[in-house]
Amino acid sequence: MTALRCRFIPSFVCASAIFGYSDAEFEVMLNDVAQVRDMGFPGLVIGLLDADGHVSLACMRRIMHLAGAMAVTFHRAFDMCLNPYQALRQLTDLGVARILSSGQQQSAEAGLALLRELTELSRGPIIMAGACVRLTNLHKFVQSGIQELHSSAGQFVPSGMRYRKAGVSMSADSEADEFSRYRVDSEMVANMKHALTVLPVATRPA
Repeated sequence: MTALRCRFIPSFVCASAIFGYSDAEFEVMLNDVAQVRDMGFPGLVIGLLDADGHVSLACMRRIMHLAGAMAVTFHRAFDMCLNPYQALRQLTDLGVARILSSGQQQSAEAGLALLRELTELSRGPIIMAGACVRLTNLHKFVQSGIQELHSSAGQFVPSGMRYRKAGVSMSADSEADEFSRYRVDSEMVANMKHALTVLPVATRPA
């Protein structure tokens, strides 16, 4: 992980209860994919499942055809699929460039065993670990041979509002803290970047 790059990749992550889409929603996706392709983006992030929790092959074939030369990342819909090994084979055959996954666990650290196994099994897509990837656990992924990581690298910061109306909420969750927001922490990003340049990289099995 000594060569670090930053690129802006459009992401299509409408959960739609959950990662299964109506025909109308899918048509919107197709239009969006064509638009970002024509705008010259190098890749996109997307993922679709069928009602039984399998990769929606018919939809993904259309996405891949439309994407053309763009590198397609299959997002964490992968973590909701029924069989990750079958999904890996299918996504490999489709030509997907990478898979973003927490190893089908609530956090990527908890799913590290599956992430490591998928990395060893993959003969195509790069397995990118994501979900609760932090400065404090970066070394575990690097030592496990994970080649790419995804992190929000952020924190909650308080609102600048001094007046706060008591007893009224704009959220259906009355316990939600509406006077804070989540944002990227630039210092954390710098620290994580530095850590990745100095950590020893594990050798991926042949």
